[in-house]
Amino acid sequence: MKKWEMEYKSKLTTAEEAVKRIKSGDKVVFTHAGSEPLYLVDAMVKNAESYSNVTISNLVTLGKGEYSLPQYKDHFKINSWFVSPCVRQAIADGYGDFTPVFFHEVPNYIRRGIFEIDVCLAMVSSPDEHGYCSLGVASDYSTEAIRSAKLVIAQVNDQVPVVYGNTFVHVDDLDVIVEHSAPVPEMKIPVITETELAIGRNCALLVEDGSTLQLGIGAIPDAVLASLTHKKDLGIHSEMISDGVVDLIEAGVINNSRKALNPGKSIVTFLMGTKRLYDFANRNPGVELRTVDYVNHPMIIAKNNDMVCINSALAVDFMGQIVSDSIGTKQFSGVGGQVDFMRGAAMTLDGKGKGIIAMPSVAKKKDGSMISKITPFIDHGAAVTTSRQDADYVVTEYGIAELKGRTLKQRARNLINIAHPQFRDELASEFERRFLTTF
Repeated sequence: MKKWEMEYKSKLTTAEEAVKRIKSGDKVVFTHAGSEPLYLVDAMVKNAESYSNVTISNLVTLGKGEYSLPQYKDHFKINSWFVSPCVRQAIADGYGDFTPVFFHEVPNYIRRGIFEIDVCLAMVSSPDEHGYCSLGVASDYSTEAIRSAKLVIAQVNDQVPVVYGNTFVHVDDLDVIVEHSAPVPEMKIPVITETELAIGRNCALLVEDGSTLQLGIGAIPDAVLASLTHKKDLGIHSEMISDGVVDLIEAGVINNSRKALNPGKSIVTFLMGTKRLYDFANRNPGVELRTVDYVNHPMIIAKNNDMVCINSALAVDFMGQIVSDSIGTKQFSGVGGQVDFMRGAAMTLDGKGKGIIAMPSVAKKKDGSMISKITPFIDHGAAVTTSRQDADYVVTEYGIAELKGRTLKQRARNLINIAHPQFRDELASEFERRFLTTF
């Protein structure tokens, strides 16, 4: 028996016993998104009565987030770096909190102790013949969390894919091991409406053959991908990818052949989709996960030629201020990598980078009425995610508004022209009141 195999066996225990190693007052971090060890998290919640003031931090979660329920507020404190739906209410009700941070800065915050980690709950693949496990679908901050935590409790899951890049941790780096086989958490494929298809077609007009893409998740990115089937030699350098990318890779549209940085490889920091995506990435030399301080760093992004980044927003005002993570004073999500990529694309040496904010022209309110997402003023208390200086293109189903290098009046006119027709007269009237000139 190899040394690492003896080490592995000595660390094996049950989930119930493992979470007893968590102490009151500890700061606990989960590995990210599809890499979250849901089995260990459930065990921790079941043991809640044993803890007080355990702080839980992470970005995106695909789990139930039961630790954020009101009955656990004396046991668990939420400090999210990105607000997933399951923790939104805890933050709104005041017993949870949120820390604004650019995604690419998270590993450095961990290294510097700004984000303290006493315990990291991780999910990894079964070890290979050398004792190395893969984090599978996440590198991002997850590798640094394992490296920096005082205690690492790992769920070893034989269903976790082995994805190449900065995903490998050795058995020696794991303090407690719990074996549990379970499907990797998945994100359902969104339904694409005619609105998203129109937005996708408009975004595709800004993508040239040979472009390198960054895309988010949801119906709009999938609609954009569906509109790119006639393009050639596209590349991927993206915070994350989902299933729609697989279609274009298999069709030969995405081949990474013209990338200036990491040619031949799709570079991402985490995967979030269905089993199809995870199976595609498993032991695929064409897909590499790198840490988020590499993938999302604006100076690294800028090394790509013809970088096109596509992100979404909740609202855009006449000046081009982009609100993507809050609704008034209510924290809705987080900054994520939007600003990282907007700035990186703007700095590309070939001068062809494009930062696109793609969104439907309207949103539905709770009463069923519509509200324009292009607005004269952002809501009171809302945070600006992307500044007006960083704003480049805004795309709706009604067209494309170019903002860089445009005056305030030009910006407002361009945005009003792609607003929903129902609101254009109202917006034009506000334009005339504000700028003391005709629209």
